[in-house]
Amino acid sequence: MNRKLLILALLMLSSMLCLGENSAERTKRDFQQLGLPIYEGNTTRILPTGEIKFRDLFEAVEKAEKYILMDYFKFQQDSICGALLEILRRKVQQGVEVKIIFDSFGNKSSDLPLSDTLQTRIRESGIEIAAFDPVRFPWINHLMHRDHHKIAIIDGKTVYTGGMNVADYYLHGKPKVGKWRDMHIRMEGPIVQAYEELFWKMWHKEQPPSPLPRKGECLPSLMGGVGGGSVAFASRWPKETPKIMRQTYSIAIDNADHLVQIVNPYAMLFGEVRAALRRALERGVRVQFMVSTKSDGKVNDDVIGLEMRKLMKRGAEVYYFGDGFHHSKVMMIDSLFCTVGTTNLDARSLCFDYEVNAFIFSPATTHELQQIFYDDIEKSSTLLTPEVWKERFPLRRRIRSRILSISKRFL
Repeated sequence: MNRKLLILALLMLSSMLCLGENSAERTKRDFQQLGLPIYEGNTTRILPTGEIKFRDLFEAVEKAEKYILMDYFKFQQDSICGALLEILRRKVQQGVEVKIIFDSFGNKSSDLPLSDTLQTRIRESGIEIAAFDPVRFPWINHLMHRDHHKIAIIDGKTVYTGGMNVADYYLHGKPKVGKWRDMHIRMEGPIVQAYEELFWKMWHKEQPPSPLPRKGECLPSLMGGVGGGSVAFASRWPKETPKIMRQTYSIAIDNADHLVQIVNPYAMLFGEVRAALRRALERGVRVQFMVSTKSDGKVNDDVIGLEMRKLMKRGAEVYYFGDGFHHSKVMMIDSLFCTVGTTNLDARSLCFDYEVNAFIFSPATTHELQQIFYDDIEKSSTLLTPEVWKERFPLRRRIRSRILSISKRFL
């Protein structure tokens, strides 16, 4: 029996053993066996644009009564960051505790990094701010495991997370790519505790030990939102859970019965995730993948293009989003559950950085993401075909993509 037939036989046997369970139930069970915590009784709201996300976040920050915790890959020194800092200064004057973490490398690689002068003024205002793993000589020691989180926690009751940093290009775009599309979520309920514990773990990596932090009440939301129900919490900590993102994505895709839908900006794919997508296609699962026509790096474009062509040849529907750069990191399975988080589908996120994703077992939330996905297909996307591939990737780019595809996985 060849390898493909063996894989199909094993998958059929697995399906027979799990007869009666849908993909969401199987995935929850597999996550629990993996040791992933699952939190019940949450509410979730999708924040599909930068304008909606920052308006919602600013309103929540204004209402904070006890503390505000923020952990972002980068705070860009621009109008949005300035507006946020002004609110945070006022909250400190009202007695609210404010702590901020930013990634040192993320800041240095920003178009508008937080200056030392501004950081000093922030501290003088009473806001506690810490750079994660400052990049110092020898610099190579600090390039591997970066803090790629995007988290804001208000009073232990509300958490914001997803793909957006604190920067105004989420509202105004960038000259090179035009609009900058991204996705965020707001969650309330017991899941907030998991994000808060992650924040304190990151904070204590960079700060001296302090008294135990206060815990939020994690009360159900009185604000709008759809049922998030069960939420699994996946946090990649390089030395503790180095494989968790590869495992969770692979488990979810392997459990899909009929539909996998993914939007990801850096879909250079890697090992287990690529293999899981191929297995899904082999057993007849419909795979729809969305990447961007415009990107923030030509090398990324070429390597992603090669991976998308391979998926297309195996039967996947690949859509190139044309209305700007789609930076969202979401996946929907069988219209039953989804994931929103910080994880890119490249070696950087899957094998090196600190990442965090929420797997939301809610048809309502999943359907909302799907509607956005279908709208993007209808209004702004082009289906990848052999003819589109040849037009988009002339010979020189095809050669370059093959040369770079191996080395890029380890950058």
